[in-house]
Amino acid sequence: MTFVALINPNTSVATTEMMAAIARRTLRSDDGYEVLGVTVADGPTMLVDEDVLRAAGPQVLAAARSTLAGPEGERVKALVVGAFGDPGIEELRAWADVPVVVIAEAAMAEAAAGGRRFGIATTTPGLAAAIAARVDRLGRSSQYTGIRLTPGDPLELAAAPEVMRERLADAVGACIAEDGAEAVIIGGGPLGEAAEAVQGRFPVPVIGPVPAACREVRRVLERS
Repeated sequence: MTFVALINPNTSVATTEMMAAIARRTLRSDDGYEVLGVTVADGPTMLVDEDVLRAAGPQVLAAARSTLAGPEGERVKALVVGAFGDPGIEELRAWADVPVVVIAEAAMAEAAAGGRRFGIATTTPGLAAAIAARVDRLGRSSQYTGIRLTPGDPLELAAAPEVMRERLADAVGACIAEDGAEAVIIGGGPLGEAAEAVQGRFPVPVIGPVPAACREVRRVLERS
């Protein structure tokens, strides 16, 4: 089996389990993959602003070190970081001797394929500036139509998944109708189930970042 460790940069074990379950639908055991869900040791249950996003970087690196030093470490062939701000990515890539895939980078590459213009729909206004900076750093600004944010507190929305899904669907619709997006990313690993729920409602691709990252993992590992 090819082991892939999916690191959740927040401390919600339920979120880790949800993202790992989504990942396993792309990195399937029938195809020889095993997804290990890894939860960081310290931090908030959801990353909602730039301060906690920055603070998550060292926690991600520590979780990766612990995982690769652990009993399954020698079998782990790739790491996935499951937060849309891609915390700790530079340090992790500099240190790790296995491929490191991050969900924002992978989702943007997929959304922008073929020159498509893409938008992002998410629940965290406190991360809007960080997301825009990540778009710019990845060289995607010319294709980026902007971000659409759901109304309401992100943590309260996370506790009301049906409401969150509908508000995200409204945000996706605005990306398409008002901003001209030809693809829309649901901006957040913890929004993975919501992303799956709203896919198929729209005439353009709605991209869940966790499956996008897993598809990138497959491409990277199958090339090596």
